[in-house]
Amino acid sequence: QVQLVESGGGLVQTGDSLRLSCAASGRTFSSLSMGWFRQAPKKEREFVTFIGWDGGTIYYADAVRGRFTISRDNAKGTVTLQMNSLGPEDTAVYYCAASKVTYGRTRAENYDSWGQGTQVTVSS
Repeated sequence: QVQLVESGGGLVQTGDSLRLSCAASGRTFSSLSMGWFRQAPKKEREFVTFIGWDGGTIYYADAVRGRFTISRDNAKGTVTLQMNSLGPEDTAVYYCAASKVTYGRTRAENYDSWGQGTQVTVSS
């Protein structure tokens, strides 16, 4: 398994931007699909976005498409989530995750490794 550590969360106001980073350790990072999920209080964990091993395949949840951008740097072992036009509905703990498979990457059960999460709070 790969170890994942998220950073970059914080408290911002509506309309602001944040950039989350996920640092991965392990030799297999460049072969893994990487995803971001989030979990708001009293809600289930939900899919945000994923990126394929080479960055060629990217998919976003409808709720964030057009506002969030995922990218990766295989040489550095990092995945970045740029979040723009944030609103209170984006408040959640954001998790970085790694998947060995190339199907069902919008589902949490297809991810093998998870970070500890980083809190994003957007005030209105």
